[in-house]
Amino acid sequence: MKKLPVGIQSFEAMRSEPHYYVDKTRFVKTLMDSGKYYFLSRPRRFGKSLFVDTLRQAFLAKKEYFQGLYLEHNWDWSTSYPVIHISFGSGVLHSLEELAVKMESILMDIRNEHGIDYEKLSVNDRFMEAIVKIARKYGQKVVVLIDEYDKPILDNIANKSLAIEIREKLKNLYSVLKDADVHLKFVFITGVSKFSKVSLFSGLNNLQDMTMNPACATLCGYTQKELEMVFADQLEGLDKDRIRQWYNGYAWLGERVYNPFDILLYFSERQFRSFWFETGTPRFLITLLMERHYSIPSIEQLYLGEELIDSFDVDRIRVETLLFQAGYLTIERMDEDMVGRRTYQLAYPNMEVKSSLNRWILNELVEDVVAKSANETSLIRAIQTKSFNDLRDIFHRFFASIPHDWYRKNELSGYEGYYASIFYCYFAACGFEIRTEDATNHGRMDLSLFYDAICCIFEFKVLENSKEGSAMAQLKDRKYHEKYQGSGREIYLVAVEFSKKDRNIENFEVEKVS
Repeated sequence: MKKLPVGIQSFEAMRSEPHYYVDKTRFVKTLMDSGKYYFLSRPRRFGKSLFVDTLRQAFLAKKEYFQGLYLEHNWDWSTSYPVIHISFGSGVLHSLEELAVKMESILMDIRNEHGIDYEKLSVNDRFMEAIVKIARKYGQKVVVLIDEYDKPILDNIANKSLAIEIREKLKNLYSVLKDADVHLKFVFITGVSKFSKVSLFSGLNNLQDMTMNPACATLCGYTQKELEMVFADQLEGLDKDRIRQWYNGYAWLGERVYNPFDILLYFSERQFRSFWFETGTPRFLITLLMERHYSIPSIEQLYLGEELIDSFDVDRIRVETLLFQAGYLTIERMDEDMVGRRTYQLAYPNMEVKSSLNRWILNELVEDVVAKSANETSLIRAIQTKSFNDLRDIFHRFFASIPHDWYRKNELSGYEGYYASIFYCYFAACGFEIRTEDATNHGRMDLSLFYDAICCIFEFKVLENSKEGSAMAQLKDRKYHEKYQGSGREIYLVAVEFSKKDRNIENFEVEKVS
């Protein structure tokens, strides 16, 4: 039986033994035939490094690794090109000094691999010297592959001044590519984030960004067809629909794909877990959401212009852009108006991300994570059994468990959106179907929850901002329930009113719609 290539980023290792492999080599041919300078942004652990190494082996003319693949009969194997492969993927750099050591190590590896000597002193001068001398030595133009180009910046993104200093050092290194054009055959740069060209690739105006190009939408990740064809034996007897709900859903203006890291570990362990999410805690992202009083339910459906989804920089980080580029949101749909302006609707890609991200947000709010987990189990049971008194008690206990010092730092107790966010995060973490700001002809509901034959419509109010009883009055006056009548579900109106002073639920009313 073939091996599951969990964690393998070497194309040589992948092909030297019988591993499951989804053939992405047609993209090598497409890129080579279509241009020279490329950039691709994808979330972490999505197969970028493996594809970079696939490029490396193709340009080195290692035909033996491509037997039975698309590229075997669609590539000129008679010509080998020298390759400079740079990766910032390993380790975490905490200072400019550590970055300098890393760059020096990279230059030494290039020197040792190609048997050249340096005469210059600075990093950028040596990088240029390496490209020129290697091209002359082999009598061929050089291929430059840069993997995880942005990782030193992202590792320090919480320290703005250091991140900017690191960015400038990397910009100095990458700027060499513009002046080395005459010596270069092919350049491919990949990472998680998409920093603006001005920030890191100044002057490299011919760099083609393939991130949102539909032709490369499935370059990383597994399509449904690829999954069922390559992993047919692994899928036998498994719930394909549930696998799709958990791990599929990522889209970049093309066919949706599965997260390969998740799929491989699921096949290995045969249980549904947040494999990808657990490999990297989005602590900086959670901090941003809290500091900016971000409405968590609004993440469910975001509508952004191209300038927000396109790129970001250290000194103007937008939460929405970071959510998208890091893989916590994906493109649900894209609309284009008559003058070519694009609007993107973003949403969670799948159950893993939606549940895990909201669970992490809750973890940031409470000290007793064990009690929070127990609350999740009780909450699911309360919804299943329509025990609304239990539901009230669960949330009352949760708000009571949040340290008062947290409110002093965030000043959120007066915002209805804050309380709605807590309810939303809990329901999302438990895996319930939720709709936020669902529109009717009378207005927008705060939150709707669906489970089996039950529909619960929530309205949230802060008593210091409105009259007692106004939450239920609004639910009835605006007749939100009419949108779901005829669906065959039992409909419940749930009015929740909070006290800013006590920072907890003051009134909790439930009425079943007849």
